Amino acid sequence: MAIDMEKLLSWPFPEVEHAYSARDTILYALGVGAGADPLDEGDLKYVYEDGLVALPTMAVILGYPGFWLKNPETGINWRQLLHGEQGLTLHAPLPASGSVVGRTRITGLIDKGEGKGALLFSEREVFEKDSGRPLATLTATAVLRADGGFGGPSGPAPQPHPIPQRAADASVDLATLPQAALIYRLSGDDNPLHADPKVAAAAGFPRPILHGLCTFAVAGRAILRLACDNDPARLKSLNVRFSAPVFPGETIRTEIWRDGGVVSFRSSVVERGVTVLNNGRAEIG
Repeated sequence: MAIDMEKLLSWPFPEVEHAYSARDTILYALGVGAGADPLDEGDLKYVYEDGLVALPTMAVILGYPGFWLKNPETGINWRQLLHGEQGLTLHAPLPASGSVVGRTRITGLIDKGEGKGALLFSEREVFEKDSGRPLATLTATAVLRADGGFGGPSGPAPQPHPIPQRAADASVDLATLPQAALIYRLSGDDNPLHADPKVAAAAGFPRPILHGLCTFAVAGRAILRLACDNDPARLKSLNVRFSAPVFPGETIRTEIWRDGGVVSFRSSVVERGVTVLNNGRAEIG
């Protein structure tokens, strides 16, 4: 079944109420590699209930509408789906526990043509349930590799943030666990591409890949260390383009370039020398 553009643009997302506990916050942090060094006091506040602080990137799992793209009514071949871009704007520090409301909508589609795939753009706003206070706005681009040619517009596509043409100002290597994807999926993204070798093989991968949002969070942790003195309240936004998958167990090197309150960044897998996140842009307060 081909994509029906009008149907997708008006997809009926229910408002999602999401209550989460300190345990959930710790599980998320463990899933993105925090606490790997038990003597690292900078990471301890993300994984220990005494003085617990939420990682800013945890916003990506709050008020999540589920893997709705797997619904056959979308007309999307979900097995050929990839996460192309992710944006996060923080309006306030995330509480370590609480209740939030997520409101998701589709903001656009680009048809790259038959055999060339398509792009789907979405936005989710996350609010504190009781006060209505906005916490975060999330934007995402899904690459629909098998779904071009449905007659939608061919552009324009957003232009990526340019990486400065000079040596990086700083970098850090952060390892991922071999079981990282299996831990991360417990925070809500249960796409079998990240757990089932047969599904991964059908999508053209030799083994399950790490969630793009887990890689996103590893880069976020790197930026907290390199540009924010590990103070989560200083991170105001984080936007990136996914350029290649990470396999669980690989080491992610994040390089940054500082220009005032803007930090450009790029991440690569040390073992393979492959850039996995590109055109990254963060705003620091």
